[in-house]
Amino acid sequence: MLDDLSFGWRSAVLVVAEVQLLIVAAALARAMANRTANRTLALLLLVLVGIVTPWMIGFAGFYDKWRWLSFAPFQITLGVAPLFYFYVHALVTGTWPVPAWRHLAPPTLQFAFLTGSFLLPMPAKNAWSAIITTPYDIVTGIGAIAGMLFYGREALALLHRYRGLLATQRSDDHRFAATWISRAIAAGAALLAVWTVYAVWDALSPLGYTGLMGLYVAIAIFALFIAIEGWRHAALPFPTIESLAIPADPTPPPRDWRALGEAWAAQVRAEHWARDPDLSLATLARRLGTNTGHLSRALNEGLGVNFSTFINRLRCDAVAEAIAAGSTADLLDLALDAGFSSKASFNRAFQAAYGMAPSSYRRAHGSKAE
Repeated sequence: MLDDLSFGWRSAVLVVAEVQLLIVAAALARAMANRTANRTLALLLLVLVGIVTPWMIGFAGFYDKWRWLSFAPFQITLGVAPLFYFYVHALVTGTWPVPAWRHLAPPTLQFAFLTGSFLLPMPAKNAWSAIITTPYDIVTGIGAIAGMLFYGREALALLHRYRGLLATQRSDDHRFAATWISRAIAAGAALLAVWTVYAVWDALSPLGYTGLMGLYVAIAIFALFIAIEGWRHAALPFPTIESLAIPADPTPPPRDWRALGEAWAAQVRAEHWARDPDLSLATLARRLGTNTGHLSRALNEGLGVNFSTFINRLRCDAVAEAIAAGSTADLLDLALDAGFSSKASFNRAFQAAYGMAPSSYRRAHGSKAE
């Protein structure tokens, strides 16, 4: 029965990618942390597998052997952009945007259209295909491109807001800044450019199955990137935007926020509280005997910094003091002892605080040991 099929290198490349995506999707669906986000990403990966599938089986000759497969509802291209946005939204808020049905209406209609066309008898299906294929490809192609532009912008705006809140509440904000999602959006922009070029090219001069191979390899690469990065961050307990919101002080008494900020900074420095890598605004406020609103105002209005910058500057100062005292310990050990949780966050904070890399600072001010 399979003698008429031909599994060449094109089918092999796509099927290897699909198998990996399905494995990661199954693992994400079972993850307990960030359940809504991880299950949304698993659904997105399944949609991406569906987009690649017709080309994988088409290269193998499935459509030539079983013509009734035409219009099989594999390619729900209009679902990629909203599901990616849903993933970002669920990651930072814990839920999908409301109402979700408005965002999912286009892919639902696309699925219904393909399913209805797929169920037609073969003579009717062939006639329908000759009429509808070109306008359908144009409409869904424009819709997919427009969706990637719109939802990419929305995802970036949401991440920007999230990072701003993180910096006011967490000293380990770099762990949850989700820079990989920004890279995924950039990768999506590159995929959008490739998709647009292929769409225009194919409209002007039909490329056929083999000519579009590059596009579907690009889609598979994008899918594998977000699958791997999503799995790497699947168990990280992201604080939600709601939990990061600082309660408003309805009747704040007049205070000298600068004096308070300087007094609290001196106490934090004396107690070495910045060495706690998980230190948050709420934890520090409890230790200082105040509330998060007052502490936030003392830092923002009094000292002109957000919480993350304040704590990480204290950590950088601790490393600089150790270097000046002649410590020969490894820089990473000094950073971890000061409260940093990674080398990357230490290097970034130290560069911002002192205008040079930690190794350069040591050469200029301390021991020659690296």
